[in-house]
Amino acid sequence: MKRPFTRFLVRWFVCALGLWIAASFLGGRVSYNSRLGVIVVSGLLLAIVNVIIKPIVVILSLPAILFSLGLFMIVINGLMVMLVSKLYTPLHVTNFGAAMLAGMVIGLVNYLVTTILEER
Repeated sequence: MKRPFTRFLVRWFVCALGLWIAASFLGGRVSYNSRLGVIVVSGLLLAIVNVIIKPIVVILSLPAILFSLGLFMIVINGLMVMLVSKLYTPLHVTNFGAAMLAGMVIGLVNYLVTTILEER
């Protein structure tokens, strides 16, 4: 997975899969109106937000991340999910707590998929 476009496609797939799993686990707190297109577009937006905006937010909040021993990343992931929810209204996240839980699920799915696909 050395080509950037292939890496972005995998990131898009992982974000969409994570959102779908999070919506399944969190019930009505994360909803997409049972439409696959909403998950696909939301996954694309989340992948773009994670590539462009998230590194800037991580750098700006580095003291908080270091002070909390990395736990502040959960808050940042929640912020990214909430931002996508605000940008794309068919994806509905009820509150920030649900966004943080969805961010945790997406992070776990990302970890599992990258561990499986990692070249040895």
